[in-house]
Formats: sequence, structure tokens, C-alpha cells
Amino acid sequence: MTTDTEEPTLTIDELAVRAGVTVRTVRFYGTKGLLPPPVLGPRRVGHYGREHLARLALIEELQRQGMTLSGIERYLRQLPPDLSAHDLAVHRAVVASWAPDTVETVTPRELERRAGRPLGAEDVARLVAMGVVRPGDDGYEADLGLLRLGVGLLDVPLSQEAIFAARTVLIEHARAAARELSQLFRGEVAERDARDVRSLSAHMHPLVVQALLTAFQRSLKEELGEWLTEPSAEPSGESAPG
Repeated sequence: MTTDTEEPTLTIDELAVRAGVTVRTVRFYGTKGLLPPPVLGPRRVGHYGREHLARLALIEELQRQGMTLSGIERYLRQLPPDLSAHDLAVHRAVVASWAPDTVETVTPRELERRAGRPLGAEDVARLVAMGVVRPGDDGYEADLGLLRLGVGLLDVPLSQEAIFAARTVLIEHARAAARELSQLFRGEVAERDARDVRSLSAHMHPLVVQALLTAFQRSLKEELGEWLTEPSAEPSGESAPG
């Protein structure tokens, strides 16, 4: 796996498998300008990185929303060309927030295809613990809106207990924020015309989702920054540069 600062290491075949698409699809998106060109290595072999994988995930999410290819082209053209994999993942999270709850029954093979990678018994158990999939009579009931997130967490060096606890924290605080914001907005429109209520409802979802995501992202960045700069966060036997 690469990081945002590492050199791209995936061949087109590996990228296609990780993204759950065909090599032909990757090449097609490249010719349409939806994917930036690969980095050419020895023997002029193209290599792809996390940005390409994140962009493919964003394209997939836009397709799930019913957006046409021309619409996806317009959407991607509006994005800065140098977005990192992290930034693209944030865009995908915003887009995914519009998707209705989509739960499908899939076979183990289809689950791996949707995940873009092989899934061992431990991987599936972690996805079940995260509430992403649920064993069913004919395979698994998979929450497709959460599948990419769950698969991404499989590579995070956290215990299953820590991931489950984090999920509980996020759900509890998200529900509390939604409840308080809903009460605030209800009080604001209580004495207004019905048209104002409908207008607020239509605008509330995108604005609140973007505001919450931005606020949380910045808060998390600050918290992690403070944590990583604490003396106790320095590796043992090493000292911070003076």
C-alpha cells in the first residue's frame, strides 16, 4: 500500500483489482481524462497510486448516485487537479452521504469483487463487527454505502475492539448533533410559512453535511497534530530535531 507521499506502485492490473473494475474500464477512464496518467517506470510500465484508487472510488460513487458519464466529467473538472487521496476520499464521503441506504444480498465472491480484494475469514468477521455486512441465508447482506469505508479500515492497525468503540462514539455523537440541530431548526421555523419550512428542509441536508464534515475534519486534524507533537509520541530512543 502507498501513502500520499509515496511513489505509485500499482500496475494497471493491480489497480483494477483493488478498485473492483476491469482493466478496460481503467483505460477508458484514462482516455476520457477522468484519471490522470500513470507514472512511467522502467520499461515504460505505468504505475498508479492511491490517488488513482481514490478517484476510481469517487467515480463509482457518482455512478451509484445515477450521474451520467458527462456529468461525472463535469464534476471532476471542477476539482483541483492535485487533490490527494485523502481529499478525494472526503469528496466521496460527501457524495455518499446523499445515497439512500442500500443493502444488497451478495455471494462471497461478489462481496470480494465489490471490496476489490480477497477477504479472509478474519476480514469478513471485522466487517460484520463494523456493521458493514451481515451473514444471510444466501451469502451476505452488505451495506454498499459503508463497504468501501469498512474495507479501508481492514488495513488500519487498530484492533477490532478499538474500531467498534470508535464506531459507537461516532454514531452517538452524530445522533446527538443531528438531534440538537433538528431542534434548533424546528424552533427557527416554528412560526414561519410552510414554504419557508420546505425551503429550509431542501437546503439543510447538503449544508449541514458539509459543515459537519468540515468541522470534524479540522478538529480531528488539530487533535492528531497535538497528539503527534507531544514528547510522549516520539519513538523510544529518538529525540525530536532541535
